[in-house]
Amino acid sequence: MSDPLSIAFARLPGIDALRDRAAAIDVAAARVPVNSHIHLPPNFSAFDSVAQATDLAAAQAVGVLGVSNYYDYSIYGPFTEQVAAQRIFPMYGLEIIVMIDELRDSSIKVNDPGNPGKTYVCGKGITKFVDMSDRASVLLQQIRDADRGRMAAMIEKLGAVCCDRGFDTGLNEQGVVDMIVNRHGSLRETVYIQERHIAQAFQEAVFDQADSGERPAIVAAILGQDAKDANDHVGIQAEIRSHLMKAGKPAFTEEAFITLPEATELILELGGIPSYPTLADGTSPICAFEDPPDKLLGHLRDYDFHAVEYIPIRNSAPVLTEYVTAMRTAGLIVTAGTEHNTLDLIGIEPTCVGGTPIPEAVKAIFWEGACVVAAHQYLGYIGEPGFVDSNGVPNRSYATADERIGAFARLGAAVIEAYRNP
Repeated sequence: MSDPLSIAFARLPGIDALRDRAAAIDVAAARVPVNSHIHLPPNFSAFDSVAQATDLAAAQAVGVLGVSNYYDYSIYGPFTEQVAAQRIFPMYGLEIIVMIDELRDSSIKVNDPGNPGKTYVCGKGITKFVDMSDRASVLLQQIRDADRGRMAAMIEKLGAVCCDRGFDTGLNEQGVVDMIVNRHGSLRETVYIQERHIAQAFQEAVFDQADSGERPAIVAAILGQDAKDANDHVGIQAEIRSHLMKAGKPAFTEEAFITLPEATELILELGGIPSYPTLADGTSPICAFEDPPDKLLGHLRDYDFHAVEYIPIRNSAPVLTEYVTAMRTAGLIVTAGTEHNTLDLIGIEPTCVGGTPIPEAVKAIFWEGACVVAAHQYLGYIGEPGFVDSNGVPNRSYATADERIGAFARLGAAVIEAYRNP
């Protein structure tokens, strides 16, 4: 693919002009609605296409949009072209799943409520995802190979379960890829199957081959129990995952993870900022790793995180405020997104659980974090030191975390403003 960053930043003035602009900017007054984390197809996504996502963002006045896909970044080129037409500033990221062995062995849940030690990690503001380093290529291929093997095995197991229970879907790995390609028009080589894709493919196979009157009996036989609603396609996908694919269920397949140090190394090799996605009260009880906020902060220091992210639609406003305030007070940058990694087409601008508005003070912190990432991303593109260096060490030009965050937020606000109003 062509270099998305060259397309994104071609409209900007030089760094000296941006620094002059940053010196005079009011970061709070420059605020626009922001979403720092969505997934785009061929990742499992609420969106059928990039254009649908960016058109909705524009219609909802979102000014900054961050994409954080798993394991292939080819879609970032079309994404950049689409947001450029809409004057929406693009942020580039990634998401990785790792295993922290010592936490697994101690039965400590991190940010996956079902699996001790299993941890989601994000990279924010990546800039080296086109011509990536040899080391980044090796790490990424290691992830891809392990993931592809697991998905193929899970598809085979789930097909066998369905056959044993009286329904042959006829699905194999290529059939699931076909579904993704047909839905999104994606190139086959960019497709990395996820569990949600598998559940969707099997649900669609049942619905294609059985009419609404036949489905309750067929679905009950496959699940081993009655479905909540045998004609609800999204609900059946969730039940397939819950009853057949999760740990201890008949189609479960062990995951092969990279380690947290390897994930951090990959993010840094790609020029990004390692970020910890916080679940908080997105599950009940809150995972032991994250409860209370001070304990989470201690863990984040131990694992050398300087950034955190929230998906507020999972959180109540009071808990979100408690966590976000604690993280920012401790000198971490904080961002927020929606993921859009289910078929539910919720709004692009994040809200709290049930659509409750995010408190204004928290929105301001999320905006500040997005500005810091924008500055880091731009500085990485022009070859200057960013918020963290290639070893993950915060920029040493500042005496305190607040000074560092403030300077990067001002520059990032200037970058975003200049991009949106060239």
